[in-house]
Amino acid sequence: MSGDNTWFTEIFAPSGSAFGLAITKKLDEVQSPFQKIEMFETTHFGNLMVIDGVIMLSSRDNFLYHEMLSHPVLFTHANPKNVVIIGGGDCGTLREVLKHPGVESVTQIDIDEQVTRMAEKYFPELCSSNNDPRATLKFDDGIKFMREAAPESVDVIIVDSTDPIGPGEGLFNRAFYDSCRKALRHGGILVQQSESPLIHMPLLKDMRGAMLDAGFDALQTLLFPQMVYPSGWWTCTLARKGAAFNGFREADAAGAPFSTEYYNVDVHKAASAWPNFMKKALLA
Repeated sequence: MSGDNTWFTEIFAPSGSAFGLAITKKLDEVQSPFQKIEMFETTHFGNLMVIDGVIMLSSRDNFLYHEMLSHPVLFTHANPKNVVIIGGGDCGTLREVLKHPGVESVTQIDIDEQVTRMAEKYFPELCSSNNDPRATLKFDDGIKFMREAAPESVDVIIVDSTDPIGPGEGLFNRAFYDSCRKALRHGGILVQQSESPLIHMPLLKDMRGAMLDAGFDALQTLLFPQMVYPSGWWTCTLARKGAAFNGFREADAAGAPFSTEYYNVDVHKAASAWPNFMKKALLA
């Protein structure tokens, strides 16, 4: 927090940049066994969750991330019934996944129960589906869960993780992707938040390489805005088992029986368009 106590500023030293939000007060703080979780009230962005000094989400713009991590992959899979979410403790992604009536079960595994408890208190709108009978919330090691998952038992795996440091570090390597691929059925898809194309390109390139090394057959990286994250521009990367990407269920997406704030058919199509610098970096 800045010296006058009216701003929370996250400094992202590797890119020589910072992002700040004006705050009215600090709402809460808890030190879990894994990380420090803080909650602030902002002047224009609603509530703000910060973990170990890094902005996780705000009330105002979290829909961008949660919708783009959920709906593109679910409308790309032919018939997603069984979904696993690794991380996702704020439960916003879980809420979006459960909007799909065809989904029969969602198991969410986050290592830190305190993230969910804080979300229930300060982001109750994101936790509105936590008691859905199709949902199972586990507070455990997601890496271990995937390593022990039954082969070919899952249709979609969503990795809604923090940055690749601390508890999230082990979610960005080939060993983890090996476990995910084994757990997916033929045609199954893994999707993971994959940081900023503008300032995390080496990480994005390494992630995609590790996914291919683990045996995934096709990749697709989608772009979307995310104001509170470094650079304001974010990605998620889909990795498919046993099949190439050949579009998505456009008619189903157009006729979805639920509302969204950002995601729609046109956004889905546009999100797969890459600028030239990404093509040069990732396809060369």
